[in-house]
Amino acid sequence: MENQEIKKGKAIALLPILVFVVLYLGLGVLFEYVLKIDMGFYNIPIVIVFLIALTVACFQNRALKFDDKLDVMAKGVGDKNIFTMLLIFLAAGAFVGVVGRSSAESVAYFMLSIIPPRFAVAVLFVVACFVSTAMGTSVGTITLITPIAVPVALASGFSMPLCVGSVIGGAMFGDNLSFISDTTIAACNGQGVSMKTKFQKNFFIALPAAVATLALIIVLSLNADAPQAVNESYDLVQIIPYVLVLLGGIIGINVFLVLLIGIVSGAVIMLATGATAYTDLLANMGTGAAGMFETAMVAVLVAAICALIREYGGFDALLYFIRKVFKGKRGGQFGMGLLVGLLDIATANNTVAIVVANPIAKEMTETYDISPRKTASLLDTFSCIVQGVLPYGAQMLVALAAVTTLGQKISAFDIIPFLFYPMFLLVSSVVSIAFVPTRKEK
Repeated sequence: MENQEIKKGKAIALLPILVFVVLYLGLGVLFEYVLKIDMGFYNIPIVIVFLIALTVACFQNRALKFDDKLDVMAKGVGDKNIFTMLLIFLAAGAFVGVVGRSSAESVAYFMLSIIPPRFAVAVLFVVACFVSTAMGTSVGTITLITPIAVPVALASGFSMPLCVGSVIGGAMFGDNLSFISDTTIAACNGQGVSMKTKFQKNFFIALPAAVATLALIIVLSLNADAPQAVNESYDLVQIIPYVLVLLGGIIGINVFLVLLIGIVSGAVIMLATGATAYTDLLANMGTGAAGMFETAMVAVLVAAICALIREYGGFDALLYFIRKVFKGKRGGQFGMGLLVGLLDIATANNTVAIVVANPIAKEMTETYDISPRKTASLLDTFSCIVQGVLPYGAQMLVALAAVTTLGQKISAFDIIPFLFYPMFLLVSSVVSIAFVPTRKEK
């Protein structure tokens, strides 16, 4: 299908995306680095910036009446994949709200208690991989595990940047692979593929990167003096909801049923162990779901904007340009990676980058004859590579805030050299595209 004729389209139709990028990136740099506002990028109301971009899109193409534009936007927002995505976002938020903080801490302290202190950093990486894969949130994982990484660094003598970088790397592993990660949800529903098929495609890219990271951490740990152990209490029963969600996703159970199992088992266990009062259970679920509202609203606004851009010929123009630059199926895959990576640099949010890239990537899937599950894998993987090393990304800022709260001080540029996993993931992804033969898929 690559040889099919591509319309030139109208590049001016892409103006709303340019407006969003300039506003969001420009204000982010101003807030973060000029005005020195703490977590400046995340003080910008992203929904408002998208509303401005949508307004720009509505003022374009005077030949189309406003009522007709509303019809176009409604069809874009009413797409089955968009609606499914919204429901999964809310259900995943409710699950995270139920299981809470103590479950993740139990995983960490259990492993630290049974593995020699010399390999404490390796434990931090593995725990972050497991927790992020089970919870589906890299930021949440970093929030929970970094306060454990700080005392590990202080007690063991390992460098603080190494410990924190290992946590961030492990968190990005789960962000990329988890069945209930918002990036996975966005990529799979945007391309119309199941979580299981995308997981199968991603696993053989992410696993070599994780193994290489773990091996490098272990090698670095071998030269360390025998450090002091970190001993804290834990409750293994609280890990069960994570394990059930993880196993359910791998087996291929419907994602809604998997999340329901996680929510019910989590509620029963958290009440039985006394970790949560029954009066707080619904409130915690509501708080978790509410945490997904902004992401859900962004998905709605982006769907509306992209529907108008497609109607105006913007996607045709972008595809025409990509076709001129990237040749062949492998070139198309690198083009997808570059597209979502640049969007992530602009938005500092890998979920938003995927949501924006989805409709363009879907057109590229047909143009370059790439399977939808491969496209979903590429979007998720390359967005996580970039997000994992951004000095102004949420993951880095949350980690730095946690370290500062505990009385320590490091910078993003201290941590970046120790972000082994995103670097290995980039190598693994490039190798997968360049050297692994592509099979014809149904």
